[in-house]
Amino acid sequence: MRIAVLVKYVPDINAERRFEDCRVVRDPAEGTLNELDENALEAALRIVEALPDDEREASEVVALTVAPPEGDIAVRKSFQMGVDRGVRVSDDALAGSDYFGTTAALAAAVRRLEADGPVDLVVTGMAALDGLGSVVPALLAAELGRPALTFAKKVAVEGGTLEITRETDEATETLSAPLPAVLSVADTANTPRFPNFKLIMAARTKQIETWSAADLDLDLAAVGAAGARTETTQAAPRPEKPEVELVQDKGSGGQALAEFLIRNDLV
Repeated sequence: MRIAVLVKYVPDINAERRFEDCRVVRDPAEGTLNELDENALEAALRIVEALPDDEREASEVVALTVAPPEGDIAVRKSFQMGVDRGVRVSDDALAGSDYFGTTAALAAAVRRLEADGPVDLVVTGMAALDGLGSVVPALLAAELGRPALTFAKKVAVEGGTLEITRETDEATETLSAPLPAVLSVADTANTPRFPNFKLIMAARTKQIETWSAADLDLDLAAVGAAGARTETTQAAPRPEKPEVELVQDKGSGGQALAEFLIRNDLV
């Protein structure tokens, strides 16, 4: 079985976000692997580990990202968790790509991976913490012509069939689809493993393949800022938090709380 796991290099969620030319500044010193992608990596590794010995030995898990060179940070963290191969799609022509342009590049990369053999499953996290769009899994499935099973809490692969359990506000659903498929994993699906020392050391020097837009035969009109269907027209620094208002409850605390909620449109 071959599994491609989509990983993303994102600004640290605790770092101060900055914009230049209405684009997020991605400082390598403050960037990291998207935390929710760790659940996707863990799910892929567990699927492989559950296979019979002969199938497991022939399997491959590939970390795939669309990013500038700083994106290697995300790929190397994937190596630390145990993936076999890392690929970064990187090209100046991709700068400014929106969800659709990014999806076009990812789909082209999956197709190139399939030159070496079928990719049975593409796994993603439930969202990227820099954009929180949660649309790439569905867009990628449509681009590749594969079924999409999303927001999985439990995952199982058996006999060429992917089965998931997911929870909605109204129900718990069990869904299945034949492979190849696209899967997104919820943050409650598992607890990502802690990298061991051997993998951490090996990840430092492990080769990361880099592919350009030309390598993937991408239509440059469909990617980058030129092909974006969405545009950020304005960005401003996050407003400072107001000072904390402390109210001593001398019998009117409930009224003070109600007035605060009404004043701030919280009811």
